[in-house]
Amino acid sequence: MSGAVPSREAPGLPPLAESVAYVRKLGKPTVAEVLHAARAAGRVALQPRCGVGSHVQMLTLLQDLERHARPDILTLTIDSYTRLKQFDSARAVLERNPADLNGYPLVTHGWLKGRRLNEAVAVPLEVRHGSPDARLLFETSVASGITSFEGGGISYNLPYSKAVPLADSLAAWRDVDALCGELAGLGLVVDRELFGTLTAVLVPPSISLAVSVLEAVAAAREGVRCISVAYPQGGHFEQDVAALRAIPLLAARYLPPDVEVHAVLHEFMGVFPRERANAEDLILYGALVARLGGASKLISKTYQEAHGIPDARANIDGLLLASRANSPLLDFIALDEDRIADELDWVLTEVAEIVEPILSVSDLHKEIPAAFAEGRLDIPFSASRHALSRIIPRRTGDGAIRYLATGMLPFSDATRRRNEQSLAAGGQVRIGDMVKGLTKDINYFLEVFGEQPGVPAGAATGDASRDGGGEGGPVAPS
Repeated sequence: MSGAVPSREAPGLPPLAESVAYVRKLGKPTVAEVLHAARAAGRVALQPRCGVGSHVQMLTLLQDLERHARPDILTLTIDSYTRLKQFDSARAVLERNPADLNGYPLVTHGWLKGRRLNEAVAVPLEVRHGSPDARLLFETSVASGITSFEGGGISYNLPYSKAVPLADSLAAWRDVDALCGELAGLGLVVDRELFGTLTAVLVPPSISLAVSVLEAVAAAREGVRCISVAYPQGGHFEQDVAALRAIPLLAARYLPPDVEVHAVLHEFMGVFPRERANAEDLILYGALVARLGGASKLISKTYQEAHGIPDARANIDGLLLASRANSPLLDFIALDEDRIADELDWVLTEVAEIVEPILSVSDLHKEIPAAFAEGRLDIPFSASRHALSRIIPRRTGDGAIRYLATGMLPFSDATRRRNEQSLAAGGQVRIGDMVKGLTKDINYFLEVFGEQPGVPAGAATGDASRDGGGEGGPVAPS
């Protein structure tokens, strides 16, 4: 561990052994067991995003989603104040008007209420949040009987926070992972999901997977025994399928054999179509990517994504639509396996060139911040000053995501040429053209469906659908 004082010493949290016993008494599978069973059955487990401030409304929302959509896993999305450890602010807003919170303040509500949520539904829960230091939140989650926890020292820092040093977030998440190791020793395997989605905008597959590999290796060294590697749907079918299929290969290459690894797909997190039919086409398309890529789990979307926070009905409909991808009637679908193999080779080569120089250094927690400071690691469009964001992604003519600029990434000359040739962008130097092109790439699915960018008159606002609890970004100051 990093040496930080464990927050489980705080008054009121039960001993770890009592929390493990509580999970056993719940009579429901853990998330790790659900994922293992889904993969063994050749189906994709389904999970929505959801989180609201009120405890009563959160309980009702979870029960409604389970009753009407039958998800395999349910979510507690945490509010922004809790993510930033501003617990007094979370309490003040909760007492004034819970609807003003963009998620469930689990630490403020407390682990006993967390257990009531757990006991209200038959499926296991996962906490999703976005915190660079989630130690107290994690320990409250464990006490609540929650068996999956999302995040990592890179992926829950750089996309969310402006000024948190990577050394600090990596140390905090090292403590979380070490506590997972303790729990595994007590017989409870907690699934640790890594947020490979990052900034969710034109993320090259090799950047997403490289960050997840580094977080996974760090977690495994602390004793984590179940890791979910989440990948963001980019929009190109063969490239996305290849990226998902790369996950077990990367796990076999870089992780110990006693760590179970699952591929997870986040349905498209970029600019979503406004027309319901178009949005639903994209939802089903993403679910097919998850199935054909061999994902163990899919994080679903709704037809209201372009309009604000989705309501409960839209969340239910999105889950039911995504579940159609598990139909045995779709076994006839044939893929361009040659193209997938080419994309898979591309991804594996780029990931290796990024991560292997870093993994050759014994102290990852020192080497990762150094690599980001020098640009040997980087992510596009970072919110943090601790990433250079010198890599510039672009789409090819058929929608695959490549590197227009590779910054200081340690790519070989062959890899750089491959990206240049794929984009045929060697002569593109004018910044105005590049910005226009990036905007078009970001609006990719609007272009596919012939929709125009912009919000139409009468679009729903964030207040229109508090019942659904989308997974909003940070709103509290960092």
